[in-house]
Amino acid sequence: MSRAVQTQVACTEDMKKAAGYRAVDDHIHSGMVVGLGTGSTAYYAVERLGQKIKNGELVDIVAIPTSTKTENQARSWNIPLGTLDTHPSPDVAIDGADEVDSHLNLIKGRGGALLREKMVAIEAEKFVIIVVESKLVQGLGVTGALPVEITPFCWKRTMRCLLDVEAFQGCQVSATLRQEQDRIYVTDNHNYIVDLFFKEPIPELVSAARQLIDIVGVVEHGLFLHMADVCLVSGKEGIRLIEKK
Repeated sequence: MSRAVQTQVACTEDMKKAAGYRAVDDHIHSGMVVGLGTGSTAYYAVERLGQKIKNGELVDIVAIPTSTKTENQARSWNIPLGTLDTHPSPDVAIDGADEVDSHLNLIKGRGGALLREKMVAIEAEKFVIIVVESKLVQGLGVTGALPVEITPFCWKRTMRCLLDVEAFQGCQVSATLRQEQDRIYVTDNHNYIVDLFFKEPIPELVSAARQLIDIVGVVEHGLFLHMADVCLVSGKEGIRLIEKK
Protein backbone atom coordinates (compact mmCIF):
# COMPACT_ATOMS: atom_id res chain seq x y z
CA MET A 1 0.00 0.00 0.00
CA SER A 2 1.43 3.36 -1.05
CA ARG A 3 1.96 6.17 1.45
CA ALA A 4 -0.77 8.22 -0.25
CA VAL A 5 -3.26 5.39 0.11
CA GLN A 6 -2.24 4.83 3.73
CA THR A 7 -2.81 8.51 4.41
CA GLN A 8 -6.25 8.41 2.78
CA VAL A 9 -7.26 5.34 4.79
CA ALA A 10 -6.11 6.97 8.02
CA CYS A 11 -8.01 10.14 7.14
CA THR A 12 -11.20 8.17 6.46
CA GLU A 13 -10.87 6.32 9.77
CA ASP A 14 -10.44 9.63 11.58
CA MET A 15 -13.64 10.92 9.95
CA LYS A 16 -15.56 7.79 10.89
CA LYS A 17 -14.34 8.08 14.46
CA ALA A 18 -15.34 11.73 14.64
CA ALA A 19 -18.87 10.95 13.45
CA GLY A 20 -19.29 7.99 15.78
CA TYR A 21 -18.06 9.89 18.82
CA ARG A 22 -20.14 12.97 18.02
CA ALA A 23 -23.32 10.93 17.66
CA VAL A 24 -22.90 9.43 21.12
CA ASP A 25 -21.90 12.75 22.70
CA ASP A 26 -24.88 14.60 21.21
CA HIS A 27 -27.65 12.01 21.27
CA ILE A 28 -27.13 9.59 24.16
CA HIS A 29 -27.89 10.50 27.75
CA SER A 30 -28.04 8.47 30.97
CA GLY A 31 -31.08 6.24 31.33
CA MET A 32 -31.51 5.66 27.62
CA VAL A 33 -32.16 2.49 25.63
CA VAL A 34 -29.85 2.66 22.61
CA GLY A 35 -29.85 0.75 19.33
CA LEU A 36 -26.29 0.00 18.22
CA GLY A 37 -25.66 -0.34 14.51
CA THR A 38 -23.20 -2.49 12.61
CA GLY A 39 -20.28 -1.50 10.42
CA SER A 40 -17.00 0.35 10.34
CA THR A 41 -18.47 3.72 11.35
CA ALA A 42 -20.95 2.36 13.91
CA TYR A 43 -17.95 0.62 15.48
CA TYR A 44 -16.76 3.99 16.80
CA ALA A 45 -20.16 4.82 18.28
CA VAL A 46 -20.03 1.56 20.25
CA GLU A 47 -16.49 2.38 21.33
CA ARG A 48 -17.47 5.85 22.52
CA LEU A 49 -20.50 4.52 24.39
CA GLY A 50 -18.29 1.96 26.12
CA GLN A 51 -15.80 4.64 27.10
CA LYS A 52 -18.46 6.90 28.59
CA ILE A 53 -20.04 4.05 30.56
CA LYS A 54 -16.63 2.97 31.83
CA ASN A 55 -15.70 6.45 33.08
CA GLY A 56 -19.11 7.04 34.63
CA GLU A 57 -20.32 9.77 32.27
CA LEU A 58 -23.27 7.59 31.27
CA VAL A 59 -25.26 5.36 33.64
CA ASP A 60 -28.37 3.17 33.39
CA ILE A 61 -27.81 2.51 29.69
CA VAL A 62 -29.24 -0.52 27.90
CA ALA A 63 -28.04 -1.21 24.37
CA ILE A 64 -29.64 -3.33 21.65
CA PRO A 65 -27.03 -4.61 19.17
CA THR A 66 -27.96 -5.25 15.55
CA SER A 67 -25.51 -8.07 14.88
CA THR A 68 -23.40 -10.70 16.57
CA LYS A 69 -20.32 -8.64 15.72
CA THR A 70 -21.70 -5.54 17.44
CA GLU A 71 -22.89 -7.62 20.37
CA ASN A 72 -19.38 -8.99 20.87
CA GLN A 73 -17.87 -5.51 20.71
CA ALA A 74 -20.42 -4.18 23.21
CA ARG A 75 -19.73 -7.05 25.59
CA SER A 76 -16.01 -6.30 25.40
CA TRP A 77 -16.86 -2.83 26.81
CA ASN A 78 -19.26 -4.28 29.41
CA ILE A 79 -22.17 -2.38 27.88
CA PRO A 80 -25.47 -3.70 29.34
CA LEU A 81 -27.47 -5.40 26.59
CA GLY A 82 -31.13 -6.02 25.88
CA THR A 83 -33.41 -6.84 22.97
CA LEU A 84 -36.55 -5.42 21.43
CA ASP A 85 -38.45 -8.04 23.42
CA THR A 86 -37.17 -6.66 26.73
CA HIS A 87 -36.99 -3.00 25.61
CA PRO A 88 -39.43 -2.50 22.71
CA SER A 89 -39.00 1.28 22.29
CA PRO A 90 -35.36 2.41 22.06
CA ASP A 91 -34.82 6.09 22.67
CA VAL A 92 -32.30 6.34 19.85
CA ALA A 93 -30.59 4.12 17.29
CA ILE A 94 -27.20 5.06 15.85
CA ASP A 95 -25.97 3.39 12.67
CA GLY A 96 -23.98 3.94 9.52
CA ALA A 97 -25.19 3.75 5.92
CA ASP A 98 -23.80 2.70 2.56
CA GLU A 99 -25.55 5.46 0.63
CA VAL A 100 -27.53 8.54 1.70
CA ASP A 101 -29.54 10.71 -0.67
CA SER A 102 -30.67 14.32 -0.19
CA HIS A 103 -33.94 13.16 1.42
CA LEU A 104 -32.09 10.94 3.94
CA ASN A 105 -33.21 7.80 2.15
CA LEU A 106 -30.61 5.10 2.66
CA ILE A 107 -29.11 1.93 1.33
CA LYS A 108 -27.88 -0.26 4.18
CA GLY A 109 -26.86 -3.87 4.56
CA ARG A 110 -23.63 -4.27 2.66
CA GLY A 111 -22.24 -5.46 5.99
CA GLY A 112 -24.95 -8.12 6.17
CA ALA A 113 -27.02 -6.88 9.14
CA LEU A 114 -29.90 -5.17 7.34
CA LEU A 115 -32.76 -7.13 8.94
CA ARG A 116 -31.79 -6.48 12.55
CA GLU A 117 -30.73 -2.93 11.73
CA LYS A 118 -34.14 -2.15 10.25
CA MET A 119 -36.02 -3.83 13.10
CA VAL A 120 -34.21 -1.70 15.68
CA ALA A 121 -34.32 1.51 13.64
CA ILE A 122 -38.05 1.30 12.96
CA GLU A 123 -38.80 1.09 16.68
CA ALA A 124 -36.44 3.85 17.83
CA GLU A 125 -37.76 7.28 18.76
CA LYS A 126 -34.82 8.83 16.86
CA PHE A 127 -32.71 7.24 14.12
CA VAL A 128 -29.29 8.86 13.80
CA ILE A 129 -27.12 8.08 10.77
CA ILE A 130 -23.33 8.58 10.81
CA VAL A 131 -21.36 8.62 7.56
CA VAL A 132 -18.31 10.03 5.87
CA GLU A 133 -19.05 12.48 3.07
CA SER A 134 -18.29 9.93 0.32
CA LYS A 135 -21.53 8.13 1.24
CA LEU A 136 -23.67 11.03 0.00
CA VAL A 137 -25.23 10.37 -3.42
CA GLN A 138 -27.67 12.04 -5.80
CA GLY A 139 -29.60 8.80 -6.32
CA LEU A 140 -29.52 5.47 -4.51
CA GLY A 141 -27.88 2.44 -6.07
CA VAL A 142 -24.89 4.01 -7.79
CA THR A 143 -21.91 3.06 -5.63
CA GLY A 144 -22.54 -0.62 -4.95
CA ALA A 145 -25.07 -3.28 -4.12
CA LEU A 146 -28.62 -3.07 -2.86
CA PRO A 147 -28.66 -6.08 -0.49
CA VAL A 148 -31.75 -8.27 -0.19
CA GLU A 149 -31.94 -10.91 2.54
CA ILE A 150 -33.72 -14.05 1.39
CA THR A 151 -34.50 -17.52 2.68
CA PRO A 152 -32.08 -20.28 1.63
CA PHE A 153 -35.00 -22.43 0.46
CA CYS A 154 -35.25 -22.20 -3.34
CA TRP A 155 -32.95 -19.17 -3.40
CA LYS A 156 -32.46 -19.36 -7.18
CA ARG A 157 -36.18 -18.95 -7.69
CA THR A 158 -36.24 -15.93 -5.36
CA MET A 159 -33.28 -14.36 -7.14
CA ARG A 160 -35.08 -14.71 -10.47
CA CYS A 161 -38.09 -12.95 -8.96
CA LEU A 162 -35.88 -10.07 -7.82
CA LEU A 163 -34.83 -9.42 -11.40
CA ASP A 164 -38.49 -9.31 -12.47
CA VAL A 165 -39.53 -6.55 -10.07
CA GLU A 166 -41.74 -4.17 -12.05
CA ALA A 167 -40.12 -1.06 -10.57
CA PHE A 168 -36.77 -2.17 -12.03
CA GLN A 169 -38.03 -2.60 -15.57
CA GLY A 170 -36.28 -0.30 -18.00
CA CYS A 171 -33.07 -0.09 -15.99
CA GLN A 172 -30.08 -2.39 -16.10
CA VAL A 173 -30.01 -4.61 -13.01
CA SER A 174 -28.02 -7.74 -12.18
CA ALA A 175 -28.11 -10.08 -9.19
CA THR A 176 -25.37 -11.99 -7.38
CA LEU A 177 -25.62 -14.36 -4.44
CA ARG A 178 -23.20 -13.06 -1.83
CA GLN A 179 -20.14 -15.22 -1.21
CA GLU A 180 -17.57 -15.16 1.57
CA GLN A 181 -14.30 -17.11 1.33
CA ASP A 182 -15.70 -19.21 -1.54
CA ARG A 183 -18.80 -20.12 0.46
CA ILE A 184 -22.31 -18.74 0.44
CA TYR A 185 -22.55 -15.87 2.92
CA VAL A 186 -24.97 -16.63 5.76
CA THR A 187 -26.47 -13.86 7.90
CA ASP A 188 -26.87 -13.90 11.67
CA ASN A 189 -30.45 -14.96 10.95
CA HIS A 190 -29.25 -17.99 8.89
CA ASN A 191 -30.43 -16.49 5.63
CA TYR A 192 -28.71 -15.64 2.32
CA ILE A 193 -28.14 -12.24 0.73
CA VAL A 194 -28.64 -11.38 -2.92
CA ASP A 195 -26.82 -8.24 -4.01
CA LEU A 196 -28.56 -6.23 -6.71
CA PHE A 197 -26.44 -3.96 -8.90
CA PHE A 198 -27.71 -1.07 -11.01
CA LYS A 199 -26.19 0.90 -13.87
CA GLU A 200 -28.13 3.99 -12.86
CA PRO A 201 -29.96 5.19 -9.72
CA ILE A 202 -32.89 3.06 -8.62
CA PRO A 203 -36.12 4.50 -10.02
CA GLU A 204 -39.33 4.66 -8.01
CA LEU A 205 -37.83 3.93 -4.58
CA VAL A 206 -41.13 3.54 -2.75
CA SER A 207 -42.55 1.17 -5.37
CA ALA A 208 -39.30 -0.80 -5.45
CA ALA A 209 -39.30 -1.21 -1.68
CA ARG A 210 -42.91 -2.38 -1.64
CA GLN A 211 -42.49 -4.79 -4.54
CA LEU A 212 -39.31 -6.32 -3.11
CA ILE A 213 -40.86 -7.11 0.26
CA ASP A 214 -43.95 -8.55 -1.45
CA ILE A 215 -41.87 -11.34 -3.01
CA VAL A 216 -42.37 -14.62 -1.17
CA GLY A 217 -38.91 -15.69 -0.05
CA VAL A 218 -37.65 -12.16 0.60
CA VAL A 219 -37.03 -11.53 4.28
CA GLU A 220 -35.93 -7.86 4.06
CA HIS A 221 -34.20 -5.40 1.75
CA GLY A 222 -31.66 -2.64 2.24
CA LEU A 223 -33.83 0.32 1.24
CA PHE A 224 -34.36 2.38 4.40
CA LEU A 225 -36.83 5.02 3.21
CA HIS A 226 -38.12 7.95 5.28
CA MET A 227 -36.61 6.46 8.43
CA ALA A 228 -33.55 8.57 9.31
CA ASP A 229 -34.14 11.67 11.44
CA VAL A 230 -30.61 13.05 11.51
CA CYS A 231 -27.44 12.40 9.53
CA LEU A 232 -24.00 13.40 10.80
CA VAL A 233 -21.68 13.78 7.81
CA SER A 234 -17.98 13.75 8.60
CA GLY A 235 -15.54 15.33 6.17
CA LYS A 236 -12.16 16.99 6.03
CA GLU A 237 -13.72 20.28 7.13
CA GLY A 238 -15.45 18.74 10.14
CA ILE A 239 -18.96 17.42 10.82
CA ARG A 240 -22.15 18.85 9.40
CA LEU A 241 -25.69 17.99 10.32
CA ILE A 242 -28.46 17.09 7.89
CA GLU A 243 -31.94 16.81 9.39
CA LYS A 244 -35.10 15.33 7.95
CA LYS A 245 -36.95 17.91 5.90
